[in-house]
Amino acid sequence: MKKICVVALAALVAGASFCPVEAGKKKKKQQAKPVVEVKAPVVLATGSDTLSYAGGMALTVGLIDYLQQQLKVDTAYMADFVQGFNETVQATQDPRELARRAGRQIAEQVAQGMLPRMKQDFRDTPDKIIDSLLFRGFADAMLSDTVVFTAAEADDLFKDKQQYNQQVLIDRLSKPGRDFLMANATKEGVITTPSGLQYKILVKGDGQVPQATDKVKVHYEGRLIDGTVFDASSKHGNEPVTLQLNQVIRGWTEALTMMPVGSKWQLFIPQQLGYGDRQSGRIPPYSTLIFDIELIGIEK
Repeated sequence: MKKICVVALAALVAGASFCPVEAGKKKKKQQAKPVVEVKAPVVLATGSDTLSYAGGMALTVGLIDYLQQQLKVDTAYMADFVQGFNETVQATQDPRELARRAGRQIAEQVAQGMLPRMKQDFRDTPDKIIDSLLFRGFADAMLSDTVVFTAAEADDLFKDKQQYNQQVLIDRLSKPGRDFLMANATKEGVITTPSGLQYKILVKGDGQVPQATDKVKVHYEGRLIDGTVFDASSKHGNEPVTLQLNQVIRGWTEALTMMPVGSKWQLFIPQQLGYGDRQSGRIPPYSTLIFDIELIGIEK
């Protein structure tokens, strides 16, 4: 009897053919087939059984579309999806796996949220955060390893260094302004108040003096100590700008509640009465500010 040869796809690509072994000849070792899981039959003996099974199926309504469109899951691999689902469900009952999952979640929070914020706090300061040592310190604390520090000692040390580094940064950034104000205080006509505000009367008005709760109309120009103009009422039109006095920087509130209507003063505002550590538009943190302000009127 003639052999009947079946050409297999893989063999055809290789330019060869595969023929079954004739009866009586030794069979070649066949490759093991994947094990197909045999599912137990579903038994719905009670109302709760039926409710639970139906609830599980109800949870999947619309899920296939979500998996395909949002998670890019190929529906040919639904068995793998179910395997991952079952493994995770079972893991929630394993205390060791539950702890590992918690560790992964906290790691994401530290790496993506807390660590970048800590690095930002120490930006431009003498010290900096080193990722690998921060992670090692975290792990040692969780394992109660106190060879270097206790957690309480480390917390105190970290806070002290944070405070020290911030003060170094403040001193460095505010020094040009402090030096300017110190020299400016000696100039003729400059008056310094107990808060540190300095002002010089350019035009003396004789009108009413506003209260901190009043709205006022002013013309103004604001500059940095290097002469850079960062804002002016003229940039907002020809009319005076109306401002609520208890909603402006402290230096403005203090000065304008001493100015009679019709006055024009030059203000020299230290950073603590200005924007402090905030970046505001073109104003860098810890900047000393200079304003020429003309008080036009009080809006009733």
